[in-house]
Amino acid sequence: MKRKWLQALLTLLSLGLAVTLVVYLPSVVHVLTGKDVSWTQIGTEFAGIGVGMIGLMALLWIMSLLAYTFVLTGSMPGLTHLQALTLNAAGSAVSNLLPFGGAAGTALTFAMSRGWGFGTRQIVVMAVVSGIWNTLSRFILPAVGIMALLVAGKPLSPTIVNAGWVGALYILILAAVVVAALYWDRAAAVLGRVLDRSAKLLPQKIRPSEHGASTGLEKLRTDTSAIVRHRWPGLTFGMVFFLGLQWAIMLTIMHATGAYPGFAQSIAVFALSRVLTTAVITPSGAGIMEAGTVAFLLFFGVDPAAAAATALIFGFWTYTVEIPFGGLALGAWALLRRRDGRSSATPPPSESLKSQP
Repeated sequence: MKRKWLQALLTLLSLGLAVTLVVYLPSVVHVLTGKDVSWTQIGTEFAGIGVGMIGLMALLWIMSLLAYTFVLTGSMPGLTHLQALTLNAAGSAVSNLLPFGGAAGTALTFAMSRGWGFGTRQIVVMAVVSGIWNTLSRFILPAVGIMALLVAGKPLSPTIVNAGWVGALYILILAAVVVAALYWDRAAAVLGRVLDRSAKLLPQKIRPSEHGASTGLEKLRTDTSAIVRHRWPGLTFGMVFFLGLQWAIMLTIMHATGAYPGFAQSIAVFALSRVLTTAVITPSGAGIMEAGTVAFLLFFGVDPAAAAATALIFGFWTYTVEIPFGGLALGAWALLRRRDGRSSATPPPSESLKSQP
């Protein structure tokens, strides 16, 4: 990705695909249901949302951003909640504009954190810990969604029910293994031996070296384990409330558009929408998330126009609005950094007088 023209081309193609999927969302609904839905009908759903509902959505959105700051401050001791909010907003804006934007967001996180005086090792540990908590949530959410769907009593074939329970169980076991390896040194040692033996089965050309980076990785695991062991309550609190508030945003939208399918069903729809954001073909899964959310709502018998409006409005609060908000955060950080740089470069008046003959 060192070629700038290739980066620009991939960005345009990715954004173009996301816009195309959104523009032709009524056609997707027609393919899935055979019913015709127009943008006029979807616009009518938009117009029916009152100012109070919009204000409630905005409040929940701000609260979700504040909740996520606990994940970042827990991952890097010394980071303030305002700094964490700025990091999250700026990183999300970059990630939402670029395909595979996570790498660019991480690079921006390094630059901003170093500007605040944090060392490389601290930033790496923060990126690893927060990344693990995000990944674990991606693991656990599908399991929660599957179990909610099964408990909801929706008529399903026995094969799907059995596969759902087995899949949910495997996902939760995998998450438990990862957490145990982070928390207990003995569990990490056992997992490490298992991975080493598995690596020996790989071809020689791609088999990882037994030396070299092992010391650095061990130090990283030790630092990560220390953060997890002492700060897991705050990390978990932040992630649970962040996801819970995002689910509350979806619930509010569902009630505003008349697309509420039921309590357990709403959990399943939310879980699917969050998993679809990991689709890297478009920035943050934009377009793909909306189409998948509509499909799942239609499965629960929601009106097509209401389903489309719900998916689009939820995409706005979890994707679109983060771009200008993150741009403002990044601009404020750059302005303050430039001002601080000028202040540090200008000697105090007393020093200027002393230097004069």
